[in-house]
Amino acid sequence: QVQLVESGGGLVQPGGSLRLSCAASGSMFSIDAMGWYRQAPGKQRELVATITSGGSTNYADSVKGRFTISRDNAKNTVYLEMNSLKPEDTAVYYCNVRAWTYLGAPAPDDYWGQGTQVTVSS
Repeated sequence: QVQLVESGGGLVQPGGSLRLSCAASGSMFSIDAMGWYRQAPGKQRELVATITSGGSTNYADSVKGRFTISRDNAKNTVYLEMNSLKPEDTAVYYCNVRAWTYLGAPAPDDYWGQGTQVTVSS
């Protein structure tokens, strides 16, 4: 079983910054992609950013130039640096990890964190 522990959410004023972290632990052979998604009240969960095992990144258009995703493979941790935050960034942010749970597995499995609230308000 794989566990994800998120941290770093909170309340911040517009224009401010926050850094989210998500550490993966448990039984897994290797981690493939890692990413962040968010869900605002009344809306569907949407992709924020992803990063592959090789370091390639992908961002939602709404966060390009403001958010930066990174990972520390030695610590099985993914980060999301969020700058120039806007009220529309308010949401619960979820960490996602795609991991091969054992050598020879037919496909990787998706794991989700419990979510961390980010509120951007004056």
